[in-house]
Amino acid sequence: MNKKKCEVCGSSHTVKNGVRKGVQLYKCQDCGHQFRAGIVVGEADLWDAYQQKKQTIAELSERFGVSVATIKRRLHDIKREWVQPPLSGEGFVHLDVTYWGRSFGVLLALDNQTGKPLYMAFVKSKTVKDYEDAVSSIKERGFIIRGLIIDGKQSLFKTFSEYHIQMCQFHMKQIIRRYLTLHPKMHASRELKELADRLHKADEADFKRDYQDWNEKWKDTIGHKSLHKDGKMHYTHQRLRAAMNSLNFYLPYLFTYQREECKGMPNTNNKIEGTFTDLKKNLNNHSGLTQDNRKRFISGFFLALAESLSMEKQEPR
Repeated sequence: MNKKKCEVCGSSHTVKNGVRKGVQLYKCQDCGHQFRAGIVVGEADLWDAYQQKKQTIAELSERFGVSVATIKRRLHDIKREWVQPPLSGEGFVHLDVTYWGRSFGVLLALDNQTGKPLYMAFVKSKTVKDYEDAVSSIKERGFIIRGLIIDGKQSLFKTFSEYHIQMCQFHMKQIIRRYLTLHPKMHASRELKELADRLHKADEADFKRDYQDWNEKWKDTIGHKSLHKDGKMHYTHQRLRAAMNSLNFYLPYLFTYQREECKGMPNTNNKIEGTFTDLKKNLNNHSGLTQDNRKRFISGFFLALAESLSMEKQEPR
């Protein structure tokens, strides 16, 4: 006769101990633990259902026929800790940070070709030092960085000047739209936004020529000043100038991907943004996590991602 094993101590010295809500209860004669008859589920299966299949604790309790408290305890006992993996090869690297609130974020580096996480760390804010640590770690573990794709922190472009850097064109468009709005009223603003909207399909030489033509056409508007309440002359169209100044700064980095030595480099950070989107969708199913549990969940997410990508690589084609 097969006897139920105790969930706590593993003993087979168990006896039936009544029924609750139609479910048989058992009691361990060795440790005294009482538990319900349910599906025996392994650690890997439980974590996969929780994280990858996005099932809530209540859904897991119903599915496996055990209490919510048992599910919480089992999940808490599952260890998921990210360790920077050994690396080899070379490629273009996406670098970005995503946040939950103002003081908790994840800095991630992805290999553009495979989508594999090269580096992951929890950060409080978006500092240059965090990015430097990421790049140094990737290099020290044996990966040759052919170029970086980043999304706008201006100090990074000087810090990583030794690398080919691609400014994400999508984020460039977002910066322009933030200053000029989606439907600018001024003709100069409207033309600059239309120019920026063509970034993704533009040739570098053609774009720079068109942008120079725009500057020449609207130089009086750009340079116009008005008397303000403080008694001083200020530029009249400050948001237009802010958009223009941003474009001036990032222009040398907007078409890096078109250079001969950068073939295969993407022009946006879409790959890493998509990874962050998947992570947040999974996390949204488990609201109210403590920061420690959130870190464990995030570590588990990237461990699973790295494992799935490694398995895909090993499968015969």
